[in-house]
Amino acid sequence: MRELLSEKPGAAELSAMVVCKVDKGTKLAELLLTFVENCSWVEVKDHIAGVIRSWDFTDWETMFAAVIDGRIVGMASVAKTDYYPLSDVYPWVSSVFVSEEYRGRKISGDLIACANRYLKEKGFDKSYIPSEFFGLYEHYGYKYLKDIVNYGGGTDHLFVKDLRETNAGLPAYA
Repeated sequence: MRELLSEKPGAAELSAMVVCKVDKGTKLAELLLTFVENCSWVEVKDHIAGVIRSWDFTDWETMFAAVIDGRIVGMASVAKTDYYPLSDVYPWVSSVFVSEEYRGRKISGDLIACANRYLKEKGFDKSYIPSEFFGLYEHYGYKYLKDIVNYGGGTDHLFVKDLRETNAGLPAYA
């Protein structure tokens, strides 16, 4: 859990933020579906909502939610595949999204760190994350690996993180 300074007009209060692993058929899964259906990430929200509705996760795949005062403000997933024809590259940290009003508070970093802690606990020594941009995921220990082509024909950058480092300092997930 981490304390975040709330930027409400006229008052500054502290709110506790926790990253939770989302399990199938739970109230948190319902709340996550509502969060996704109403998020501003137009390009992928229908796909992510469909995955949550059908719970198309296998083995260790799952979703994580950042929760403040009972409200989901961000999400991430860990998966075997992503939007790329690279069956030998996994696990992916994907679907990283934080609501606009909560950006700039390092919530995406907490989501990524919890996802990586979970992956390390599952026995993985690396994780991969794709991006159109340079300069974001490097702050979380990722290193550029190569350019990759997605199923839509676009080119993205593939980043990799070594998970063999200790879990010390990584936030736990609930």
